[in-house]
Amino acid sequence: MMTIMRKSSTTARAAAKEATHERIVAVAARAIRRSGYDGTGVADIMKEAGLTHGAFYAHFESREAMLAEAAARACAESAAAAADVAASVPAGSALAPMLGAYLSRAHAANPELGCPLAALGSETSRQAPEVRRVTTQHIKETVDLLARQSPDWGQSAAHERALVTISAMVGALLLARAVDDPKLSDDLLDTARRYLTPAGH
Repeated sequence: MMTIMRKSSTTARAAAKEATHERIVAVAARAIRRSGYDGTGVADIMKEAGLTHGAFYAHFESREAMLAEAAARACAESAAAAADVAASVPAGSALAPMLGAYLSRAHAANPELGCPLAALGSETSRQAPEVRRVTTQHIKETVDLLARQSPDWGQSAAHERALVTISAMVGALLLARAVDDPKLSDDLLDTARRYLTPAGH
């Protein structure tokens, strides 16, 4: 009986620790997109997660380890959003709605919930290798998802179009957020969406 109780208690503690870890990562994933890597401090993350600063090292070896997990979470959330759009329409017709969701005013206005490439791209080259590795993998997967929307998927032309498309998407969103002129911001998003959307969609 004691053994069962001990095992149950250990399992409950492990589950609670895992839930706390996930909460920290979720908070950090929003924070890095909102404030950037350099603007995201351990103390602020722990406070927002409702925890003490001292509890941090029970979950992460370093700030860089937390940032790598936060980047992975942000990339996973972005990939899931794109995959949801792709799954909601007939095969091969997802590019137009994906562009519509990505190059939207709502996405531009909510960086903490959106694409980490546009929110963090200019900072990523200065981050730890783990962070860059996560970002590189996300870019590769997004390029592949975009290429799959082309009728000639598997050919080099589809891959090249996907590279241009992701570059234009991220660049337009980044610039739309950077300017203080709402009309210019909208024009950047609308024009990029129009040029990137295949004819007839």
